[in-house]
Amino acid sequence: MKTAAALIASVSLLAVAGAASAQTTAPEPVGKGSLIVTARMTGVLPQADDAIVTAARADSGLKVDVGDDWMPTLGFTYFVADHWAVEAILGATQHEVRAKGGTTDVAVHETWVLPPVVTLQYRPTPNATVSPYVGAGVSYMAFFSGKDKNGFEVDLDDGFGVALQAGADWNISGPWTLNLDAKKVWFDTDAKINGGALKSSVSLDPWVVSVGVGRKF
Repeated sequence: MKTAAALIASVSLLAVAGAASAQTTAPEPVGKGSLIVTARMTGVLPQADDAIVTAARADSGLKVDVGDDWMPTLGFTYFVADHWAVEAILGATQHEVRAKGGTTDVAVHETWVLPPVVTLQYRPTPNATVSPYVGAGVSYMAFFSGKDKNGFEVDLDDGFGVALQAGADWNISGPWTLNLDAKKVWFDTDAKINGGALKSSVSLDPWVVSVGVGRKF
């Protein structure tokens, strides 16, 4: 259901972009001091598949599985020089944590995560019709509004990660852009279940992929 909603929202964003491109206004240039604000539909896709062990470090036969989620986000890209920009994203996603192994597949926790990512981007051709960019930066994963499930108690540690980024803006008309973006975030968290009776060192390492429409200022 969430994936279907994400696809519908993405199509809506593309429709807005198409309407903007129908205008005859030439694309506005960007350079030092420019700001692009981008409304996106973003998927946070964790890659966790880590073993759950007992307090004595014995293998429980279970592994961690963390579900994907898609949510609207905002991106703010400020040009500190003609070819260099700093981007920050704002948004939150909700993920279900499950324990899987053998015949076991049980939900243990559901949590919201605020994954702000700040990157420094290099944009070789910022005013081309299609303007690609690459970036690198840091992320901070903050878990909140957690809800334990099926009698389990789960604690997740917040922390910093590192990120690489690649994407492109399509300068369609006037101040409007269509944006495609992908980030790879490397982030590990320690998960404690039932006060540490079970635990796991979880490599979430999510892909953060987005499509959106931006406006230049």
